[in-house]
Amino acid sequence: MYYRADLKALLQNQEEQLLRPEIRTSKEALSQLLAADFFEFGSSGRVLYRGEEIDETGIGVVDMQLSDFEIKPLAEDVVLATYRIFNVEQKQSSLRSSIWKFQNNRWQLVFHQGTKTM
Repeated sequence: MYYRADLKALLQNQEEQLLRPEIRTSKEALSQLLAADFFEFGSSGRVLYRGEEIDETGIGVVDMQLSDFEIKPLAEDVVLATYRIFNVEQKQSSLRSSIWKFQNNRWQLVFHQGTKTM
């Protein structure tokens, strides 16, 4: 399907897109990246569901920097991505994990979790 390096670059790009204001504020762009059954355990403690929490204004603008991106294939069409995020505004780091699934002829995010670090 994909070479590992190509898939890693693709998924890192998609995770970085999810940090961009023009993507986060576009319901249409988010619907391409997030699976219909997407949900998230946020570092804030909130649980976010695509169908309930994403309105016409999207999911809000953030200033975050991604680093240490890695992937681990779980199946031919399922990949676990792990990385770090630094929230510039809050000066807070967190560990992140995402599960991406190849469906609808593209990779879509089905689950995401953020855990604050000390």
